[in-house]
Amino acid sequence: MKILVVCQYYHPEPFRIHEVCEELVCRGHEVTVLTGLPNYPMGIIPEEYRGKKHRDETVKGVHIIRVKERPRTEGKAGLAANYVSFVFFGSLKALAMKKDFDVIFVYQLSPVLMAIPAYVAKWFGGPKKVALYCLDLWPESLASMGISRNSSFYRFMKFVSIRIYKGAKVIGLSSRMFEKYFTQELGLRNKRFIHIPQFADELFSYIGPEKKIADKDTIDYVFAGNVGKMQSVETVIKAAALAKDDRIRWHIVGDGFAIEDCRRLCSSLSLEGKVKFYGRLPVEEMPRFYAMADAMIVTLADNETISFTLPGKIQSYMAAGKPVIASANGETKYVIEDSGCGMCAPAQDEKAFAAIADKMAASNDRNRMGENARSYYDEHFRKKDHVDRIEAMLAEI
Repeated sequence: MKILVVCQYYHPEPFRIHEVCEELVCRGHEVTVLTGLPNYPMGIIPEEYRGKKHRDETVKGVHIIRVKERPRTEGKAGLAANYVSFVFFGSLKALAMKKDFDVIFVYQLSPVLMAIPAYVAKWFGGPKKVALYCLDLWPESLASMGISRNSSFYRFMKFVSIRIYKGAKVIGLSSRMFEKYFTQELGLRNKRFIHIPQFADELFSYIGPEKKIADKDTIDYVFAGNVGKMQSVETVIKAAALAKDDRIRWHIVGDGFAIEDCRRLCSSLSLEGKVKFYGRLPVEEMPRFYAMADAMIVTLADNETISFTLPGKIQSYMAAGKPVIASANGETKYVIEDSGCGMCAPAQDEKAFAAIADKMAASNDRNRMGENARSYYDEHFRKKDHVDRIEAMLAEI
Protein backbone atom coordinates (compact mmCIF):
# COMPACT_ATOMS: atom_id res chain seq x y z
CA MET A 1 0.00 0.00 0.00
CA LYS A 2 0.95 3.63 -0.50
CA ILE A 3 0.07 5.21 2.83
CA LEU A 4 -0.17 8.89 3.78
CA VAL A 5 0.24 9.28 7.54
CA VAL A 6 -0.92 12.53 9.14
CA CYS A 7 0.23 13.37 12.66
CA GLN A 8 1.37 16.68 14.13
CA TYR A 9 4.15 14.89 16.02
CA TYR A 10 6.96 12.68 14.78
CA HIS A 11 10.48 11.62 15.77
CA PRO A 12 12.44 13.06 17.61
CA GLU A 13 9.29 13.84 19.59
CA PRO A 14 8.49 11.07 22.10
CA PHE A 15 5.66 9.30 20.30
CA ARG A 16 5.68 5.84 18.77
CA ILE A 17 4.28 6.73 15.36
CA HIS A 18 7.78 6.67 13.81
CA GLU A 19 8.23 3.04 14.86
CA VAL A 20 4.90 2.13 13.28
CA CYS A 21 5.85 3.87 10.03
CA GLU A 22 9.29 2.27 9.90
CA GLU A 23 7.83 -1.18 10.50
CA LEU A 24 5.25 -0.64 7.74
CA VAL A 25 8.11 0.23 5.37
CA CYS A 26 9.91 -2.97 6.41
CA ARG A 27 6.75 -4.86 5.44
CA GLY A 28 6.90 -3.47 1.91
CA HIS A 29 4.58 -0.46 2.12
CA GLU A 30 5.38 3.05 0.86
CA VAL A 31 4.88 5.51 3.72
CA THR A 32 4.77 9.31 3.55
CA VAL A 33 4.33 11.30 6.77
CA LEU A 34 2.86 14.81 6.91
CA THR A 35 3.94 16.31 10.23
CA GLY A 36 5.06 19.48 11.99
CA LEU A 37 8.33 20.74 13.42
CA PRO A 38 9.49 18.92 16.54
CA ASN A 39 8.90 21.04 19.66
CA TYR A 40 6.99 18.81 22.09
CA PRO A 41 6.82 19.09 25.09
CA MET A 42 8.69 22.34 25.86
CA GLY A 43 8.06 24.34 22.69
CA ILE A 44 11.73 24.41 21.66
CA ILE A 45 12.54 23.52 18.05
CA PRO A 46 15.96 21.78 17.87
CA GLU A 47 18.62 23.72 16.00
CA GLU A 48 18.87 21.09 13.26
CA TYR A 49 15.21 21.70 12.30
CA ARG A 50 15.34 25.49 12.13
CA GLY A 51 15.70 27.58 9.00
CA LYS A 52 13.75 25.19 6.75
CA LYS A 53 16.18 22.35 7.39
CA HIS A 54 14.95 18.75 7.22
CA ARG A 55 11.57 19.84 5.81
CA ASP A 56 11.53 17.04 3.21
CA GLU A 57 13.65 13.97 3.89
CA THR A 58 13.62 10.19 3.93
CA VAL A 59 14.59 8.45 7.19
CA LYS A 60 14.69 4.66 7.44
CA GLY A 61 12.60 4.43 4.29
CA VAL A 62 9.89 6.82 5.52
CA HIS A 63 9.31 9.96 3.44
CA ILE A 64 8.84 12.78 5.97
CA ILE A 65 7.31 16.12 5.00
CA ARG A 66 7.45 18.75 7.76
CA VAL A 67 5.39 21.93 7.70
CA LYS A 68 5.86 25.16 9.58
CA GLU A 69 4.13 25.47 12.93
CA ARG A 70 4.24 27.84 15.86
CA PRO A 71 6.04 26.24 18.82
CA ARG A 72 3.82 25.40 21.77
CA THR A 73 3.97 27.64 24.84
CA GLU A 74 2.43 27.33 28.29
CA GLY A 75 -1.21 28.32 28.63
CA LYS A 76 -4.33 27.80 26.56
CA ALA A 77 -3.57 30.58 24.08
CA GLY A 78 -0.09 29.22 23.36
CA LEU A 79 -1.39 25.71 22.80
CA ALA A 80 -4.21 26.98 20.61
CA ALA A 81 -1.75 28.88 18.41
CA ASN A 82 0.38 25.75 18.07
CA TYR A 83 -2.61 23.59 17.18
CA VAL A 84 -4.08 26.00 14.63
CA SER A 85 -0.73 26.67 12.94
CA PHE A 86 -0.28 22.98 12.12
CA VAL A 87 -3.82 22.74 10.76
CA PHE A 88 -3.24 25.78 8.54
CA PHE A 89 0.18 24.92 7.14
CA GLY A 90 -0.56 21.21 7.05
CA SER A 91 -3.69 21.83 5.01
CA LEU A 92 -1.80 24.04 2.56
CA LYS A 93 0.75 21.28 2.07
CA ALA A 94 -2.01 18.68 1.71
CA LEU A 95 -3.49 20.76 -1.11
CA ALA A 96 -0.17 21.06 -2.93
CA MET A 97 1.36 17.61 -2.49
CA LYS A 98 0.94 14.61 -4.77
CA LYS A 99 -1.96 12.46 -3.66
CA ASP A 100 -1.32 9.11 -5.29
CA PHE A 101 -1.95 7.19 -2.08
CA ASP A 102 -4.12 4.16 -1.42
CA VAL A 103 -5.15 5.13 2.09
CA ILE A 104 -4.78 7.94 4.63
CA PHE A 105 -3.91 7.09 8.23
CA VAL A 106 -4.42 9.67 10.98
CA TYR A 107 -2.45 9.02 14.17
CA GLN A 108 -4.58 11.24 16.41
CA LEU A 109 -3.18 12.68 19.59
CA SER A 110 -4.16 16.12 20.88
CA PRO A 111 -5.64 18.05 19.23
CA VAL A 112 -8.16 16.21 17.08
CA LEU A 113 -7.75 19.13 14.66
CA MET A 114 -4.50 17.55 13.46
CA ALA A 115 -6.72 15.29 11.33
CA ILE A 116 -7.96 18.20 9.20
CA PRO A 117 -5.04 18.11 6.69
CA ALA A 118 -5.90 14.44 6.09
CA TYR A 119 -9.42 15.40 5.06
CA VAL A 120 -8.12 18.24 2.90
CA ALA A 121 -6.04 15.64 1.05
CA LYS A 122 -9.10 13.40 0.81
CA TRP A 123 -11.41 16.14 -0.48
CA PHE A 124 -8.97 17.49 -3.06
CA GLY A 125 -7.89 14.50 -5.07
CA GLY A 126 -6.60 12.08 -2.49
CA PRO A 127 -7.89 8.62 -1.54
CA LYS A 128 -11.37 8.48 -0.04
CA LYS A 129 -10.32 5.94 2.57
CA VAL A 130 -9.32 7.42 5.94
CA ALA A 131 -8.49 5.37 9.03
CA LEU A 132 -7.98 7.10 12.37
CA TYR A 133 -6.14 5.80 15.43
CA CYS A 134 -7.33 7.66 18.55
CA LEU A 135 -5.03 8.14 21.53
CA ASP A 136 -6.73 11.25 23.00
CA LEU A 137 -10.48 11.80 23.29
CA TRP A 138 -11.94 15.01 21.90
CA PRO A 139 -13.60 17.26 22.83
CA GLU A 140 -13.37 15.66 26.27
CA SER A 141 -9.69 16.58 26.48
CA LEU A 142 -10.79 20.22 26.61
CA ALA A 143 -12.66 19.55 29.85
CA SER A 144 -9.44 18.21 31.35
CA MET A 145 -7.89 21.61 30.52
CA GLY A 146 -10.57 23.37 32.55
CA ILE A 147 -12.86 24.40 29.69
CA SER A 148 -16.52 24.14 30.64
CA ARG A 149 -18.61 21.59 28.78
CA ASN A 150 -21.35 24.24 28.68
CA SER A 151 -19.19 26.83 26.93
CA SER A 152 -19.83 27.76 23.32
CA PHE A 153 -16.23 26.86 22.46
CA TYR A 154 -16.62 23.34 23.88
CA ARG A 155 -19.88 22.84 21.98
CA PHE A 156 -18.23 24.05 18.77
CA MET A 157 -15.31 21.68 19.26
CA LYS A 158 -17.73 18.84 19.96
CA PHE A 159 -19.35 19.52 16.59
CA VAL A 160 -15.94 19.59 14.86
CA SER A 161 -14.76 16.44 16.65
CA ILE A 162 -17.87 14.49 15.67
CA ARG A 163 -17.41 15.52 12.04
CA ILE A 164 -13.76 14.42 12.09
CA TYR A 165 -14.53 11.06 13.69
CA LYS A 166 -17.51 10.48 11.39
CA GLY A 167 -15.27 11.04 8.38
CA ALA A 168 -13.10 8.03 9.18
CA LYS A 169 -14.19 4.67 7.80
CA VAL A 170 -12.74 2.92 10.84
CA ILE A 171 -11.40 4.12 14.20
CA GLY A 172 -8.68 2.33 16.12
CA LEU A 173 -8.88 2.79 19.89
CA SER A 174 -5.83 2.78 22.16
CA SER A 175 -8.08 2.12 25.18
CA ARG A 176 -11.07 -0.19 25.36
CA MET A 177 -12.92 2.45 27.43
CA PHE A 178 -12.91 4.91 24.50
CA GLU A 179 -15.73 3.08 22.72
CA LYS A 180 -18.21 3.99 25.45
CA TYR A 181 -17.38 7.67 25.00
CA PHE A 182 -17.72 7.51 21.22
CA THR A 183 -21.07 5.73 21.31
CA GLN A 184 -22.70 7.41 24.30
CA GLU A 185 -21.24 10.93 24.30
CA LEU A 186 -20.66 11.48 20.58
CA GLY A 187 -23.49 9.30 19.27
CA LEU A 188 -21.25 7.32 16.87
CA ARG A 189 -23.09 4.05 17.36
CA ASN A 190 -22.71 2.79 13.79
CA LYS A 191 -18.97 3.38 13.54
CA ARG A 192 -16.55 0.44 13.29
CA PHE A 193 -14.09 0.39 16.19
CA ILE A 194 -10.98 -1.76 16.64
CA HIS A 195 -9.11 -2.01 19.93
CA ILE A 196 -5.38 -1.54 19.21
CA PRO A 197 -3.36 -1.20 22.43
CA GLN A 198 -0.07 0.68 22.32
CA PHE A 199 3.30 -1.04 22.60
CA ALA A 200 6.66 -0.31 24.23
CA ASP A 201 9.84 1.06 22.71
CA GLU A 202 12.19 -1.77 21.71
CA LEU A 203 14.79 -0.44 24.15
CA PHE A 204 12.63 -1.65 27.01
CA SER A 205 13.21 -5.34 26.57
CA TYR A 206 13.07 -7.52 29.64
CA ILE A 207 15.14 -6.10 32.50
CA GLY A 208 13.40 -7.92 35.31
CA PRO A 209 12.11 -7.00 38.73
CA GLU A 210 15.36 -7.67 40.54
CA LYS A 211 17.49 -4.60 41.29
CA LYS A 212 20.56 -4.36 39.05
CA ILE A 213 21.84 -0.88 39.84
CA ALA A 214 21.58 1.19 43.03
CA ASP A 215 22.41 1.15 46.69
CA LYS A 216 21.20 -2.04 48.34
CA ASP A 217 19.98 -0.04 51.32
CA THR A 218 17.42 1.91 49.31
CA ILE A 219 14.10 1.20 47.65
CA ASP A 220 14.05 3.10 44.36
CA TYR A 221 10.88 4.24 42.60
CA VAL A 222 11.19 5.83 39.15
CA PHE A 223 8.76 8.10 37.29
CA ALA A 224 9.59 8.47 33.59
CA GLY A 225 7.80 10.74 31.12
CA ASN A 226 6.15 14.09 30.58
CA VAL A 227 5.63 16.23 33.69
CA GLY A 228 2.41 18.11 32.97
CA LYS A 229 -0.77 18.87 34.82
CA MET A 230 -2.44 15.67 33.66
CA GLN A 231 0.42 13.53 34.99
CA SER A 232 -0.10 14.91 38.53
CA VAL A 233 3.52 14.38 39.55
CA GLU A 234 2.72 16.55 42.58
CA THR A 235 1.07 13.42 43.97
CA VAL A 236 4.49 11.73 43.95
CA ILE A 237 6.09 14.64 45.83
CA LYS A 238 3.35 14.76 48.45
CA ALA A 239 3.47 10.99 48.91
CA ALA A 240 7.24 11.19 49.40
CA ALA A 241 6.60 13.44 52.39
CA LEU A 242 4.05 11.00 53.83
CA ALA A 243 5.70 7.62 53.23
CA LYS A 244 6.99 6.03 56.43
CA ASP A 245 9.74 3.84 54.96
CA ASP A 246 12.93 5.92 55.04
CA ARG A 247 14.63 3.63 52.52
CA ILE A 248 12.44 4.91 49.67
CA ARG A 249 14.03 7.20 47.08
CA TRP A 250 11.95 8.84 44.36
CA HIS A 251 13.46 9.52 40.92
CA ILE A 252 11.70 11.89 38.48
CA VAL A 253 13.00 11.52 34.92
CA GLY A 254 11.30 13.89 32.51
CA ASP A 255 10.33 17.46 31.80
CA GLY A 256 7.23 19.49 31.09
CA PHE A 257 5.30 22.62 31.99
CA ALA A 258 4.65 21.45 35.57
CA ILE A 259 8.27 20.58 36.40
CA GLU A 260 9.10 23.86 38.15
CA ASP A 261 5.98 23.60 40.31
CA CYS A 262 7.13 20.12 41.32
CA ARG A 263 10.62 21.35 42.15
CA ARG A 264 9.21 24.17 44.28
CA LEU A 265 6.88 21.76 46.09
CA CYS A 266 9.78 19.41 46.75
CA SER A 267 11.84 22.26 48.18
CA SER A 268 8.99 23.54 50.36
CA LEU A 269 8.61 20.05 51.86
CA SER A 270 12.40 19.70 52.36
CA LEU A 271 12.54 16.50 50.31
CA GLU A 272 15.83 17.10 48.49
CA GLY A 273 17.33 14.02 50.12
CA LYS A 274 14.48 11.75 49.02
CA VAL A 275 13.39 13.12 45.63
CA LYS A 276 15.76 13.63 42.70
CA PHE A 277 15.00 15.33 39.39
CA TYR A 278 16.97 14.37 36.27
CA GLY A 279 15.25 16.41 33.58
CA ARG A 280 14.47 15.09 30.14
CA LEU A 281 16.97 12.49 28.93
CA PRO A 282 17.41 10.67 25.61
CA VAL A 283 15.33 7.51 25.45
CA GLU A 284 18.55 5.52 25.05
CA GLU A 285 19.47 6.41 28.65
CA MET A 286 16.21 5.16 30.13
CA PRO A 287 17.05 1.43 30.52
CA ARG A 288 19.55 2.23 33.28
CA PHE A 289 16.79 3.91 35.28
CA TYR A 290 14.53 0.93 34.72
CA ALA A 291 17.31 -1.33 35.95
CA MET A 292 17.73 0.65 39.17
CA ALA A 293 14.01 0.68 39.92
CA ASP A 294 12.33 -1.54 42.48
CA ALA A 295 9.07 -0.28 40.95
CA MET A 296 8.01 2.21 38.28
CA ILE A 297 5.55 5.04 38.94
CA VAL A 298 2.37 6.06 37.12
CA THR A 299 0.36 9.04 38.36
CA LEU A 300 -2.59 10.68 36.63
CA ALA A 301 -4.97 13.51 37.45
CA ASP A 302 -8.36 12.74 38.97
CA ASN A 303 -10.16 13.44 35.73
CA GLU A 304 -12.76 11.39 33.87
CA THR A 305 -11.15 11.95 30.49
CA ILE A 306 -7.73 10.89 31.71
CA SER A 307 -9.22 7.81 33.35
CA PHE A 308 -10.27 6.55 29.90
CA THR A 309 -6.66 6.51 28.68
CA LEU A 310 -3.84 4.04 29.21
CA PRO A 311 -0.50 5.91 29.27
CA GLY A 312 2.10 4.46 26.92
CA LYS A 313 4.57 4.23 29.80
CA ILE A 314 2.53 1.31 31.19
CA GLN A 315 3.58 -0.80 28.20
CA SER A 316 7.22 0.26 28.64
CA TYR A 317 7.17 -0.65 32.32
CA MET A 318 5.60 -4.02 31.55
CA ALA A 319 7.98 -4.77 28.69
CA ALA A 320 10.86 -4.27 31.11
CA GLY A 321 9.26 -6.65 33.60
CA LYS A 322 9.02 -4.04 36.34
CA PRO A 323 6.43 -3.80 39.14
CA VAL A 324 4.20 -0.71 38.99
CA ILE A 325 2.87 1.59 41.71
CA ALA A 326 0.17 3.94 40.52
CA SER A 327 -2.18 6.70 41.55
CA ALA A 328 -4.80 6.48 38.82
CA ASN A 329 -8.36 5.56 37.95
CA GLY A 330 -10.11 3.85 35.06
CA GLU A 331 -8.16 1.94 32.41
CA THR A 332 -4.81 2.20 34.18
CA LYS A 333 -6.26 0.79 37.39
CA TYR A 334 -7.95 -1.99 35.41
CA VAL A 335 -4.76 -3.08 33.62
CA ILE A 336 -2.65 -3.08 36.79
CA GLU A 337 -5.22 -5.16 38.65
CA ASP A 338 -5.97 -7.45 35.69
CA SER A 339 -2.28 -8.19 35.17
CA GLY A 340 -1.28 -8.42 38.82
CA CYS A 341 1.76 -6.27 38.03
CA GLY A 342 1.57 -3.89 40.97
CA MET A 343 -0.52 -1.73 43.26
CA CYS A 344 -2.85 1.17 42.50
CA ALA A 345 -4.23 3.98 44.67
CA PRO A 346 -6.99 6.40 43.61
CA ALA A 347 -5.89 9.31 41.42
CA GLN A 348 -4.44 12.31 43.29
CA ASP A 349 -4.76 10.57 46.65
CA GLU A 350 -1.30 11.12 48.10
CA LYS A 351 -2.13 9.40 51.40
CA ALA A 352 -3.24 6.20 49.68
CA PHE A 353 -0.29 6.41 47.28
CA ALA A 354 2.16 6.79 50.17
CA ALA A 355 0.56 3.75 51.81
CA ILE A 356 1.06 1.53 48.74
CA ALA A 357 4.61 2.88 48.36
CA ASP A 358 5.33 1.62 51.87
CA LYS A 359 3.52 -1.64 51.15
CA MET A 360 5.52 -2.22 47.94
CA ALA A 361 8.78 -1.47 49.78
CA ALA A 362 7.97 -4.18 52.33
CA SER A 363 6.63 -6.68 49.81
CA ASN A 364 8.28 -9.99 49.00
CA ASP A 365 6.18 -10.23 45.82
CA ARG A 366 7.97 -7.68 43.65
CA ASN A 367 9.62 -10.38 41.56
CA ARG A 368 6.27 -12.05 40.93
CA MET A 369 4.68 -8.70 40.00
CA GLY A 370 7.48 -8.01 37.51
CA GLU A 371 7.05 -11.43 35.95
CA ASN A 372 3.30 -10.82 35.71
CA ALA A 373 4.00 -7.50 34.00
CA ARG A 374 6.14 -9.09 31.28
CA SER A 375 3.68 -11.94 30.74
CA TYR A 376 0.82 -9.48 30.31
CA TYR A 377 2.90 -7.41 27.91
CA ASP A 378 3.67 -10.48 25.78
CA GLU A 379 -0.02 -11.34 25.64
CA HIS A 380 -1.45 -7.88 24.97
CA PHE A 381 1.12 -5.21 24.04
CA ARG A 382 3.73 -6.55 21.61
CA LYS A 383 4.86 -4.24 18.81
CA LYS A 384 4.29 -6.92 16.17
CA ASP A 385 0.67 -7.35 17.23
CA HIS A 386 0.15 -3.58 17.27
CA VAL A 387 1.44 -3.11 13.72
CA ASP A 388 -0.39 -6.25 12.55
CA ARG A 389 -3.68 -4.69 13.68
CA ILE A 390 -2.93 -1.32 12.09
CA GLU A 391 -1.84 -2.95 8.83
CA ALA A 392 -5.02 -5.05 8.75
CA MET A 393 -7.16 -2.00 9.53
CA LEU A 394 -5.62 -0.04 6.65
CA ALA A 395 -5.90 -2.96 4.23
CA GLU A 396 -9.54 -3.73 4.93
CA ILE A 397 -10.88 -0.26 4.14
